Parts: sequence; structure tokens; C-alpha cells
Amino acid sequence: MKIELHAIEVFGLHGISTVERRDGQTFLFDVTLELDEPREDAIGATVDYREVRDCVVELSDAHAYNLLESLAAAVADALVSRFAAVSSVLVRVRKPGIAWAEYAAATAERTRGS
Repeated sequence: MKIELHAIEVFGLHGISTVERRDGQTFLFDVTLELDEPREDAIGATVDYREVRDCVVELSDAHAYNLLESLAAAVADALVSRFAAVSSVLVRVRKPGIAWAEYAAATAERTRGS
């Protein structure tokens, strides 16, 4: 079973430049979680999407990352370790609105046990 959460909007102080780290900007997180199909139609049988969002926000708020790559990796690590039902995760962090492209992005993938 795959759960996909697209464009989780998070304000963060990430980037290389002083302006980015001082003024901050919006980042968009696309998260794909793989887990077993729930055995019942109940929130306790799966992963609560709100808790996934909260984890993304918490990681973004906890540290100012220079690289999108580092931010994506930290979020992927946290999601696979925090949610026991998740067997693998794919996290893409997009930085929209850069002057010469629609966005820049970095993607990290983690699998439980590796």
C-alpha cells in the first residue's frame, strides 16, 4: 500500500545564502510511504497523515539546513524510524520560486532495516 502526501507546505530557514537563512522561504515536501494494507478501516491500522505532516514540520523547524539534500535525508530518516508501520519512504523537498527554474528539488529514499 502506498500513501502519498503532496506539497506539504512548510516555512523554513534553509539555504546557503544569508538572506535565505535570515528571511526564510516556503518549501514543499512530497512524501510517499509504503506500508502493509490496513487490516481494518480504522486510523490505528495505518499511519495518521497529520502525524506525518507534524514530523516534517518538526524536522524542518529543528535545524537550518544548508542543502535540500540534507533536509530530505533527515526527514526520510525520521519518518522511517518514527512510524513502525512504514517499510519505506520517499521524500522530495522542493524549493519553488528560484529565479532561473520553477523549483529545485532533492529526493531521499529510505527502507526499514537498511
